[in-house]
Amino acid sequence: MIQHDCKIRVWYCDTDQMGIVHHSNYIRYYEEARSDFLRALGLSYAEVERRGLMMPILEVQSKYRRAIRYDEEVTVRIMLKELPSTRINFLYEIYNAEGLLMNTGMTQLGFMHSETRRPCRCPEWFLEILRAEWKEEE
Repeated sequence: MIQHDCKIRVWYCDTDQMGIVHHSNYIRYYEEARSDFLRALGLSYAEVERRGLMMPILEVQSKYRRAIRYDEEVTVRIMLKELPSTRINFLYEIYNAEGLLMNTGMTQLGFMHSETRRPCRCPEWFLEILRAEWKEEE
């Protein structure tokens, strides 16, 4: 398992008329956490794409447990619980500053050759980076 925490400040433009984060923005928070996760592994999405790999979203799930409001700082915990093959599943937990669980989610991404736009398996170089950080669950 690999786990990474990403801090995010809720901007005014992320909220609805009630001052609560609009449901669509949770998906953006998941994306920010994925980008931060890759950077923590020494990789960026730009580098992944330079290496000829694209990772399109195939599925998104999100469960809204408590309202997150304007100007709150939240922690998005991203977890990878299994090594990928043709798809990669990221799990998310969003916590407020007091440590309350506010949201849970999942995104499933596929792997695709950037030139041919054809699906492919997870490349070995990507797996090696993940294996170097992998820790068994306790």
